[in-house]
Amino acid sequence: MQNLTFKIRINASPEKVWKHLWELENYTKWNSVFGEGNYYKTDRFEQGNKIHLLTPNGDGMYSILDKIVENELLVFRHLGELKNFEEQPIDANTEEWTNALESYELKPLGNETELVVRVDTLEQYVDHMNKAFPLALQELKISANY
Repeated sequence: MQNLTFKIRINASPEKVWKHLWELENYTKWNSVFGEGNYYKTDRFEQGNKIHLLTPNGDGMYSILDKIVENELLVFRHLGELKNFEEQPIDANTEEWTNALESYELKPLGNETELVVRVDTLEQYVDHMNKAFPLALQELKISANY
């Protein structure tokens, strides 16, 4: 497992960046870099709740909202895969990344916010993450600056 870190400065308050990260309509925009139409589904966007990170055809990951400090920090703890909207049992193929973390930390810097994203990933996804995350964060920056 590798831990990757991505940083970007956005000319907006942490509150505005948070809104552009996690309000569903905004999430689908910046997350489209990973796949057009990606979205999330949860009963409540609250710490300790389960969240499904989905493609339009129902594949993706299910996770726990491990830690939420509004406008400051969100940590996902990934649990397993989704196929056709159904949580799949943990098996030898998914077990190695079960409990991987993905965090989003917002730090105010004057009139800007520095967003630091940390992602635990497997070796086979490192290149994809290194290409996609900077593009996704640039999309977020464009959206949050308006």
